Amino acid sequence: MFRLYVHFVIAIAWGALSFATAAQTQTPNIVILFADDLGYGDVSCYGATKIHTPNIDRLAGEGMKFTDAHSAASLCSPSRYGLLTGRAPWRLHRKGNGYRLDPGQMTLAAFLGDSGYTSAAIGKWHLGYSKDWNRLPITGPLEVGFDYHFGVPSNHNDSTRAFIENHDLVGRQRGVDYRIVKGRDFPEGLAEPRVEDQVDSTLTEKAVEFIRRHSDQPFFLYFTPCAPHTHVTPAAEFRGTSQAGLFGDHVQELDSHVGEILDVLEELSLAEDTLVIFTSDNGSTPKDFRGTQGIHLNLADDSGDIRTKFKTAKADAKKLGHVTNGPWRDGKGYAYEGGHRVPLIARWPGKIAAGSESACTTTLTDLFATAADVVDRELPPDAAEDSFSLLPLMTGKENEIAGRDAIFILGNGKDSAVAVCTGKWKLIVRYGSEQDRGHELYDLSQDPGETNNVADEFPEITKRLVAEFQKAEAAGRTRH
Repeated sequence: MFRLYVHFVIAIAWGALSFATAAQTQTPNIVILFADDLGYGDVSCYGATKIHTPNIDRLAGEGMKFTDAHSAASLCSPSRYGLLTGRAPWRLHRKGNGYRLDPGQMTLAAFLGDSGYTSAAIGKWHLGYSKDWNRLPITGPLEVGFDYHFGVPSNHNDSTRAFIENHDLVGRQRGVDYRIVKGRDFPEGLAEPRVEDQVDSTLTEKAVEFIRRHSDQPFFLYFTPCAPHTHVTPAAEFRGTSQAGLFGDHVQELDSHVGEILDVLEELSLAEDTLVIFTSDNGSTPKDFRGTQGIHLNLADDSGDIRTKFKTAKADAKKLGHVTNGPWRDGKGYAYEGGHRVPLIARWPGKIAAGSESACTTTLTDLFATAADVVDRELPPDAAEDSFSLLPLMTGKENEIAGRDAIFILGNGKDSAVAVCTGKWKLIVRYGSEQDRGHELYDLSQDPGETNNVADEFPEITKRLVAEFQKAEAAGRTRH
C-alpha cells in the first residue's frame, strides 16, 4: 500500500513537473533591446572593424542574424510606434517625429499583459506623455499596457533634462512647478537633472533590477537605451576604448550594457527560457547633428576632451575609417537603405539554432506577431495590421514569410516617401512635396548603394510595386 502511495505521489509530482515545464515553454520571457540610431555597420558582427561589440556578437553567435531587416521608419518616434503597435506608421500620414500612443491603445505590452506577462518600458520613450507635468499623474507607458516605466521622454539630449518613473518626474522639487526656461541650462523644479554620461548606465541598472524582481514570472522587457544617439557622451571608462573615436566608444558602451542584461539572465538561469531580440530604431546619422551642440552638457566626468569632441564625433569616426551604415546609402531620415536597414538578432536557446542567419526581408512591425506566435495566441483582428510572425524563420521551419510580397517603410518625416522593399527590388514611392522627383527603383542585388535609378529601364517592376503599395494602403493592412 505504501509503495502504491509512493508511486502515486511520484506520478503526481512528475505530472506537475511536466505541466510546469510545458507552461514555462509556452511563456518564455521576452526581452527587446532597442538601440537608438545604431547603424547597420556599427557592430562588428555586421562588418565594423574599428568598433568591437563582443556581447552583441555573442547574441548573433548563439542565435540568428537577419541581414535584410528594416525599422518601421527611418526616424525614432514612428519606428517605435511601429514596433509596439505592429502597424506601419506611414498609414498615419503624419509629419515629424512626434508620434503618440493613446491611452488604452493596443500595444505589444498590453497584448502580453493579457497573456500573464509583467512588462517594463525602460529607456527612451518618445511616444508621448500627458502635456501638463505639474498635474499628476503624468500619463504615458502605463496607460498603454506597461506595468513599470523608467525612462527619458525623447532622448538624453532633450530639453526636459529629466527621468520619468511611472507617473512622475524623478527628483521633482516639492512646492516648485517644473518648467523649462529658455536661456537656462536646466529646468526649474528639478532637483536632480540627468547626467548625460550616466543615462544609459542608470537605465541598465533599472533594467537589471526589473529582471531580478520578476525572475519568477513571465516578463516582457522593452529596453531602449539612448546610445549611440547624439549627444555622443560615453561614460568615462569607455572613452578611448575603440578605434572610431568618441562615437565608437559610445557604441562599445552600448555593447557593455547589452552584456549586463545577458549576464543577469545567465546568473538567474533564465537564458534558456528567454527570447532576446536586439535591433535599432533606424539607421545612423552619417553627419554630426548641430542643433543641440550649444547645450551645456551635465557630465559626471570631463575627461577625454569630451565637451569638444562630442561635436565632431561622427566626422571623427569617418576619418578614422568607420562606415556607420555599412554599404548602404545615406542614413536616418532618408528612404534609402541606410535610413532603415538595421541589425536584427534573435536568440532563444534550444529554439533558434546558434550561428544561424536569415536573408528574408523583414520589418520591426513583425515583432508583435512574433510574440503572439511565441505565446501561441491569435492576434486581435483590429491590431497589428502589418505584423507577420518571424518565428518560423527563427526556428528554421521556413525561409520566407508566407503571404508577404513586400514591406513598406516610412521614408522620411515629411510624409512624402515610402520605401517598398522586396529583397532584390527596392522602390521609393515619392508623393506629396516630393512627387516631382518621381519614383526611384533600384536593383539591390547589383546596386546596394542605390546609385543607379532603373525605374525607366524596368517600368513594369515600378508599376507592380506602386500597385502593391496602393493595395496595402487601400486595404488598411497587409496581414491577412
